[in-house]
Amino acid sequence: MALNNRMGQLKSKLKTYGELVMFSHTLFSLPFALMAMFLAADGLPSGDLIFWIMLALFAGRNGANALNRYVDSEYDAKNPRTAHRHIPSGSVKRNEALYITIACYILFVFSAAQINGVCFLLSPVALGLFTLYSYTKRFTWLCHVILGITCAGAPVGAWLAVTGRFGLVPFLFAAIVTLWVSGFDIIYGTQDIEFDRSVGLFSIPARFGYHGALWIARLFHFMMWILLIALYFITNLGIVYMIGVILSGILLVLEHYMVEPSHREKMNFASYHINQIISMLLLSVTMIDVFIF
Repeated sequence: MALNNRMGQLKSKLKTYGELVMFSHTLFSLPFALMAMFLAADGLPSGDLIFWIMLALFAGRNGANALNRYVDSEYDAKNPRTAHRHIPSGSVKRNEALYITIACYILFVFSAAQINGVCFLLSPVALGLFTLYSYTKRFTWLCHVILGITCAGAPVGAWLAVTGRFGLVPFLFAAIVTLWVSGFDIIYGTQDIEFDRSVGLFSIPARFGYHGALWIARLFHFMMWILLIALYFITNLGIVYMIGVILSGILLVLEHYMVEPSHREKMNFASYHINQIISMLLLSVTMIDVFIF
């Protein structure tokens, strides 16, 4: 009985930690990293390489999110929209988030070292971006773009893990992810315009207002969609991929149509769920073209 209780407590704690780092949001950058990996290998790389790439992606993303929760906990507690989060509510201690970050950062560097020398040498750059982002809202409204650049490291890292060298395709992936993440993060940020202004935080919605921010987000997503088309012309991807790109464009239009800051469920669906569908859709059509056609 005592063992069962301890196991139950452990499972509950792990679930809480997963919610803290938003583990379910892995479906944002991971599919693009897998797309880059499959294209770089022109199929499946070795099982060992896949394992270390996935472990590095897991560690980097969750470490960065834990740090973000640690750094932002003071502001989260003041914002009615985020006061329920784990650290402000007391379900996770602030130092626990820091310990998770440190453990994930160590695991990230170790995983990169198992992949190749290039990934290992560049791992501090990635950790620097992970850390920098959490502080950007304190000094620049370009925080959304910096978040996008940080997430863009996933497909670039996956490409480098397979090939060990840079090229046009990974930089195109980086631009796609940067514009995509920046756009939906701007949309999500429209919920906090008044709060950000009141406490002196920087964001594109706080700087340019609601309508200005949405036009910037639309521009970013349109540019991202154009680059998805460009990816078709410089790789061996085929018609199935293009169908996925067309469908992703329709979903992006739907996303912007649904934006309504006063309706939290709609905002979560527009900013998060639709984009998870987009990333999984693009991964699926890429896999079909790479492995079947």
